[in-house]
Amino acid sequence: MKKKTNRTYIGGQAVIQGVMMRGKRGMATVVRDDNGELQTEAKRITPPEQRSVATRIPFVRGAINFFSSLVDGMRALLRSSEAVIVEEETPSKLSKWMEEKWKVSVSDILTWFALAIGIALALVLFIWLPGYLTDLIASIKVVGEAIGGKGDIWYSLIEGGFRLIIFIGYILLTLLLPSMRVTYQYHGAEHKTINCYEYGMPLTVENVKKCSRLHDRCGTTFLFIVMIISILLFALANWVLFGVLGFSTGVGVLDRLVSMAIKLVLIPVVAGISYEILKFFALFQSPLVLPFKAPGYLLQKLTTKEPTDEMIECAIGAFEKTLEMDADPESPEKTFATTTKLTKMSAMMKKHFAERDIDESDAEWILSLTLKIPRSALKTERIISRAECKKILEIYEQRLTGRPLWYIYGNTEFYGYTFKVDERVLIPRPETEILVRQAVSALKDGESMLDLCTGSGAIAVTVAAEVAKDRSVTVTGTDISAGALQVARENARINKANVTFIKSDLFESVRGRFNLITANPPYVRSGEIAQLSKDVRDFEPKLALDGGVDGLDFYRRIAEKINRYVARGGMCILEVGEGQAQDVIRIFREKSRCDFAMVVKDLAGVERVVKIGF
Repeated sequence: MKKKTNRTYIGGQAVIQGVMMRGKRGMATVVRDDNGELQTEAKRITPPEQRSVATRIPFVRGAINFFSSLVDGMRALLRSSEAVIVEEETPSKLSKWMEEKWKVSVSDILTWFALAIGIALALVLFIWLPGYLTDLIASIKVVGEAIGGKGDIWYSLIEGGFRLIIFIGYILLTLLLPSMRVTYQYHGAEHKTINCYEYGMPLTVENVKKCSRLHDRCGTTFLFIVMIISILLFALANWVLFGVLGFSTGVGVLDRLVSMAIKLVLIPVVAGISYEILKFFALFQSPLVLPFKAPGYLLQKLTTKEPTDEMIECAIGAFEKTLEMDADPESPEKTFATTTKLTKMSAMMKKHFAERDIDESDAEWILSLTLKIPRSALKTERIISRAECKKILEIYEQRLTGRPLWYIYGNTEFYGYTFKVDERVLIPRPETEILVRQAVSALKDGESMLDLCTGSGAIAVTVAAEVAKDRSVTVTGTDISAGALQVARENARINKANVTFIKSDLFESVRGRFNLITANPPYVRSGEIAQLSKDVRDFEPKLALDGGVDGLDFYRRIAEKINRYVARGGMCILEVGEGQAQDVIRIFREKSRCDFAMVVKDLAGVERVVKIGF
């Protein structure tokens, strides 16, 4: 195999039916669930430059990285177990009872029970049992005289030997379990993928298959180094405490507990030293260091197996997502679709929305609309099924990109009517309902109305639908955008509103006079477009936002020609931006022959609508 030319800091581990990869700024886990579908979870982590100075101090950093990796790895393992097990279409009576009574799922209980058993087993096998076995053989008079007591080096080395034998024996026993053999295949896929990248080859299944499943930075090698260092360090500690200092409680069980406590305290020291040794040997590819790497490689032969193509796909997916998150701060996080609590899902969404300056209420809307419950019911705890979670996450992840919520859903509510919306039109705002209310009140039977800059048709369609209940009114809407007019016509059809739409730059293609002219024109100052929120700036049409240098260009154009199109005794009703009402009134008094002007404030006390009489 050719020399590695593309070293990476990304490492990983096998999880249940998948692979987790961890980089400098992000970590990603990809699993294949029981339906055969790939699921991805990606989270951001604190980059090295923002972490504590301690994470850069030799030996100290090893202990910190050890526990950090242990926590992250355990979380990934637990999350993968939640993701791969597909829930039954018809939950059991026990599942239903626990979800309704205790607001927990059976899988949550089983997961944490398994974790507790795993921790207890590790303490028994690798801390208590080696000491117990050593005490057992030391109780034999001849052997005890030969190896001495707890303070004797030979005693500690034998105890360490038992620990190493138990460790290797444990690995060999796991090979008998089909589920563990599968995990070891995913472990092999993880190593092969990283090796493929480091050899500078494109990450394809075929290329990954060609690469070795052994790697210098493997956790198995690290654990072997930990075993060797722990044997030496624990021997030294026992010699100092029980040999040099002569410590003894006089009770064998208590002495063993003291010895166990010391070992637990020394674990960070062991981890720190082992990390530096692993890091040092990983720098060299020379045959001279091979004897030192060989034991780790031999263990990797046991803990890695040749993966299937589907397993390699998981590893590649996790690696590429991690690489993407490290390179792009805007790369979105992703979450597994699993059975979860409503409050937990809500808190997670609101937290990430707040981090991205997205209105937290959007999380409530997503939950409310997907679960088909009122927002007021979101305070009542309940279990969200996997299928419901999947639908929620699809919308949530799109919203994280900045895309407006109502574009994602494809429609929104306005004045009690449903309007189709997409990137061709602005999303109707609640304050525009004030203009609609004024327009409906102003129109009389037999009159006509013209809506300029109609966009989605929110004003024209709503007014037409409302007045049709008790009056006969002719409504026309215009817009310069052909795409916007397509949306407006669809909204008129959906709401059964009789509106004629014309493609026109304001009055350009309009003929005749109208009793009422309405408009919600672009009124954002050109220089302020860049400061708008991401969902407005990057997704809503700039054509419908930009009102020129001072935001008043369209009001001037309307005022200059309105006298040719407004009927005698007619009215113009306009929505304006905050602080623009008096400037708009001044423009109309200067450029048109208006009789009066007045303003209507919104609920926040802002002068939002201008009414001009002719």
